[in-house]
Amino acid sequence: MAKCPAAGRVKQRLARGIGDVAAIRFYRSTLARTVLSLGADLRWRTYLTVTPDTSVDAPCWPAPGNVARIPQGAGDLGARMQSLFDGLPPGPVIIVGSDIPAIRSSHIAHAFKLLASSDAVFGPAPDGGYWLVGLKRSPRRLAPFEGVAWSTENTLATTLENLRGRTIAVAPALSDVDTKEDYRREGKLAECLVPRTTR
Repeated sequence: MAKCPAAGRVKQRLARGIGDVAAIRFYRSTLARTVLSLGADLRWRTYLTVTPDTSVDAPCWPAPGNVARIPQGAGDLGARMQSLFDGLPPGPVIIVGSDIPAIRSSHIAHAFKLLASSDAVFGPAPDGGYWLVGLKRSPRRLAPFEGVAWSTENTLATTLENLRGRTIAVAPALSDVDTKEDYRREGKLAECLVPRTTR
């Protein structure tokens, strides 16, 4: 899931800490790297789900030919994720964010492996949310996002409460980058993605 990487629309908190140019370059670089890396892996089909919906054909996106772009749809984050889980072709589905410098194909492969014996899988984030969510989607539809307050320290806990009685697996924790402190904590990964001249 990604926002059109245009200045002033993404990474606004990060921009306040490291500057507009560095923040947008970081986001574009992280997004491109994620899409190219995950899209090149033949073990799954990768989709780039975009917002706003009107930007689906805009030139702002990385454009590997094997990655289809689809609109996220309306509503809050939970409604948009539920729409994707409900609307994508049959089989297990994993959704990840677009601002996680450490993400690798191996993380996705591991999450799919966990889903083989679980109803859902989550990759926790240090802020109380999650960078990855996957649902088996069979034999029944799951709706874990109702009533979830996003971007709070209780986001993951509330989502898990909605899945009480289901089998949950936990993937490794990774960090997204929302603030100057996050950027500093990610250290070498962030430095690889943003040239020194933009800082």
